[in-house]
Amino acid sequence: MKLRLGTRASTLARTQSGMVADAIVERAQHRGVDLEVELVEITTHGDISRGSLVGLSEVGVFVAALREAVIAGECDLAVHSLKDMPTTPHPGLEVAAIPERVDVRDALCTGGTPLRELPEGARIGTGSPRRGAQLLALRRDLQVEPLRGNVDTRLSKVGAELDGVVLAAAGLERLGRLHDVTEFLDPADMLPAPGQGALAIEILPDADREWADVIRSLDHAPTRAAVTAERSLLSVLDAGCSAPVAAYATVEADVLSLRARVVDAAGTLALNESIQGPASEAASLGRSTGWTLMGRGAGRLMGRT
Repeated sequence: MKLRLGTRASTLARTQSGMVADAIVERAQHRGVDLEVELVEITTHGDISRGSLVGLSEVGVFVAALREAVIAGECDLAVHSLKDMPTTPHPGLEVAAIPERVDVRDALCTGGTPLRELPEGARIGTGSPRRGAQLLALRRDLQVEPLRGNVDTRLSKVGAELDGVVLAAAGLERLGRLHDVTEFLDPADMLPAPGQGALAIEILPDADREWADVIRSLDHAPTRAAVTAERSLLSVLDAGCSAPVAAYATVEADVLSLRARVVDAAGTLALNESIQGPASEAASLGRSTGWTLMGRGAGRLMGRT
């Protein structure tokens, strides 16, 4: 049996989709199911747009075309970077698996100089308001520059147009580019985006059970609980990648710990909240933290009146 896995055409997307494909085939073999998986490239609006992508993840610009391809029968499943997915579930699709997430940290790439030793006024590139705001909170003198393009394009600007760039460690790891990292930024200083480091696999709810159950078996319960809390908080804040919102949850012994942060764009003001509770109540813990932040004025920090 051959499955068609929809993926964006970027090198990073194809790499992480290929890793998922390999995991599906390996799990199928263990379960005695004969499966092959081929990648089907799907072009999204985010891949062809030359404008800024700030704010577009909240409407699913990287996700919509993949979802449409699954619904139209052009592919059987799709792999998404979870941080790019809208917080509202698609009514016609099932998130069949969220595999174990990898490194959630952000990585600074400068060619060798760590953050605190960069010269005054150093120019750091990032396409993320969350990263930009937290960078300014750490170093008010930095010049944060807008940045887009694939990983190679972004890294090529270091030493030429920029003093450094900040990228997700997970993407660099999947591409075998960890040698480009100067410094992994401590989550205490640079709290990650909700869902960072995690992937999601979507299928049709009525997909053939034999192969669908293989995919469902890739689900990692602690990761699903953690990202559910993070994304439930994001949903309450009604924020996407255009707002400097960060959240990171971990699960140990069925206890979920969630940290969240909202920062104003200048990095001058920040609200921090944390909560612990049963992992089985991940969604309610996330929502509760989101409402607490809203009550403390998170809306104003996100630029709302």
